[in-house]
Amino acid sequence: MEKMRMESLNLTQRNIIMIKSLFPNCVSEGKDEKGNLTYIVNFPMLKQMLSPTVIDGDEAFEFTWVGKKAATVEANKPIRKTLRPCVEQSVNWDTTQNIFIEGDNLEALKLLQESYLGAVKMIYIDPPYNTGHDFIYPDTFIIDSDKYDESSGYVDEDGTINFTRENSTAAARYHSDWCSMMYSRLMLARNLLTEDGVIFISIDDNEVFNLKTICDEVFGSSNFIAQLAVQLNPRGRNLDVFVAKTYESVLVYAMNYNQMSTIIGVEKEGRMVEEYNKEDEKGKYRAIGLRNRNQAFNPQTRPNLYFPLYVNPSTKKVSTKKSDEFVDEVWPDAPDGTKTCWTWMRQKVEAENDLIIAEKSGDEWRIYRKDYLIKDGEVSTTLVKSLWTENTINNDYGKKAIKDLFGTNVMSFPKAPDLIKRMIQIGTRKDSIVMDFFSGSATTAHAVFMQNMEDGGHRRFIMVQVAEPCEAGSEAEKAGLKTIADIGRERIRLAGKKMQEEAPLGTQDYDFGFRAFKIDETNMKDVYYSADEITQHNLLGMLSNIKEDRTPLDLLFGCLLEWGLPLSLPYTSEQIEGCTVHTYNDGDLIACFDENVPDSVIKTIARRQPLRAVFRDSSFADSPAKINVGEIFKLLAPDTRVKVI
Repeated sequence: MEKMRMESLNLTQRNIIMIKSLFPNCVSEGKDEKGNLTYIVNFPMLKQMLSPTVIDGDEAFEFTWVGKKAATVEANKPIRKTLRPCVEQSVNWDTTQNIFIEGDNLEALKLLQESYLGAVKMIYIDPPYNTGHDFIYPDTFIIDSDKYDESSGYVDEDGTINFTRENSTAAARYHSDWCSMMYSRLMLARNLLTEDGVIFISIDDNEVFNLKTICDEVFGSSNFIAQLAVQLNPRGRNLDVFVAKTYESVLVYAMNYNQMSTIIGVEKEGRMVEEYNKEDEKGKYRAIGLRNRNQAFNPQTRPNLYFPLYVNPSTKKVSTKKSDEFVDEVWPDAPDGTKTCWTWMRQKVEAENDLIIAEKSGDEWRIYRKDYLIKDGEVSTTLVKSLWTENTINNDYGKKAIKDLFGTNVMSFPKAPDLIKRMIQIGTRKDSIVMDFFSGSATTAHAVFMQNMEDGGHRRFIMVQVAEPCEAGSEAEKAGLKTIADIGRERIRLAGKKMQEEAPLGTQDYDFGFRAFKIDETNMKDVYYSADEITQHNLLGMLSNIKEDRTPLDLLFGCLLEWGLPLSLPYTSEQIEGCTVHTYNDGDLIACFDENVPDSVIKTIARRQPLRAVFRDSSFADSPAKINVGEIFKLLAPDTRVKVI
């Protein structure tokens, strides 16, 4: 019977398998340091396979820093961690589809690789800005000053620091640390985006250049959408020198720039709506000239867009064919006789002829198309602009939103909910998953609630926040909140409660809850991973390979992660002949973690024909009993995958 892995996916091996499918001559089998069979990449051959010319050297344009290779290795390395459910910290645990994870976001991203691969429509992050201080994220690849000096060549052979290389070695090291932290996380985050997914990243001037270069590498420079300028402080920062900065940047990248649903247009308003000054039985519309005024488009460059149209003088209708009714011929020529062309091809004019109208101007006809304000029940949209200056998105509104909920400012510089809500408006559909793995005070979760209330959507969120201690003597600490994660969970509770109180009618269908999890060490003892190394001396102390403090719920959600099931689906637990049986999402997985499970219970589970079934290794008395379980499933549920922990 197959044994569960109980550690995060080895992304290096997955990537190698993908390479092998494309270039089998570049991958061979070998053994790792433990003698286990593994795949090995022939990198020189792979480079040559990807080059149209003979490769003589390794020179290439690239952005690098001390620690980049280590960051790449760390991102792909599996971890033996798990997500432990925290039902008592959750809201509406049984019904909610929202997720809040406390722990290091690098570990969280690794743990979510299979359950949310290609499932997240939008990611927003507001990472720590690099102000020259060490980070709270304990990444093993972030190096200390001494190692940096040695790796970067700042230390001469005699051990002295060579200050002629750079004005400030410390500044360079902090750039490297920050780049390594972001690089590994963005590599993993990219895997979670849908094909039309989008990521928004808030950043200030300290690292915006480096961040854009990293994103160009991770997401591809062709997937860069925009660098938004967001005015967060209209008065300007009073601590600045020479120029009082009023805005920060938001970098926007697509998973696939060619997916038109990546960014959704915003509803037209104000003067744009006033342009719709005509009306017919279908509603308000504006008349847009069908002739292309750009003279670069003409009969030579666009011959398929240069043809005559014919007008019925009585009805002002237009046709592509001359007849007894359509007699007046119109070409797409400028008033001075310059030949241009139409914006629509002949076939489109025929297919959408009801939108084409003619108007008399002096002795000449001009052709227009109707552009309606409301189409298919939706207000006409326009492209979002790159400069955002609305008052409700600045930092003052971020502080106000926090104070309205907590009664005091428990966070120093929270983003305004309306800022992130606007990103959700243009970056998601009504049923999308939104993720923020630098969650902070959970402004993103608050914004998801707000947008769902506004448009009737059912978006879900995944928040990740490390348990960073609140500053001693801070308003948060005075309010009994020990960590930033505590602030985030409490904010989600308060925001949901406030919305329900302010708009009780109709809010019953909205999800204001969340399932809380904490990242912890694996559920399994060391013996699970290295059973062949256990000696007879300590065997008696390890009769169970599962840690004593772990509950069946811990084990269930640990299995969900490995089997790639979302963490937000419904599940039930029931007693069958004295055994506790867990059913996840109506049979996606059925688990029983009891000792010595009888055959009758095994048969009951098998008859339900789940997609997956999992048991404890100690659920069976001996190897023959385990073999018997396999035979039961082969007979009653041959398509069920059965594993043990």
